Amino acid sequence: DQKCLCDTRILLTEDNDLNAEIATELLQEEGCTVDRAKDGVECVDMLEKAANGTYQIILMDVQMPVMNGLEATAAIRKLDSETAKHIPIIALTANAYHEDIQKCLAAGMNAHLSKPINIDCAARTIIECARTAKENG
Repeated sequence: DQKCLCDTRILLTEDNDLNAEIATELLQEEGCTVDRAKDGVECVDMLEKAANGTYQIILMDVQMPVMNGLEATAAIRKLDSETAKHIPIIALTANAYHEDIQKCLAAGMNAHLSKPINIDCAARTIIECARTAKENG
């Protein structure tokens, strides 16, 4: 029963350099490997090019230029790969209102974390989503 994030490879999609740096550092301290996409387009592209199972989780900023997190999630869910259909996508957003959370879930996200990132809360959510994905795998 996994209680740590050791060896979890995360695709962090975040357009803000400082937010990305902080999240990456916190996640690496928990034992994660973090790759960063700067926007939704780059995230979809990286996931498409990655071998199946490369990433266990996508942390997705919701408000980004070019392609926002909701659009990127919808695009990922339409990709023709098992990973894309089942990989847990967790929203990262400063907007933690009920309707924002509902929009994230409706777009195909699995869970939601508010910013600034709280690593304990993030770790619990990531572990929970990864476990659920494995059970439904």
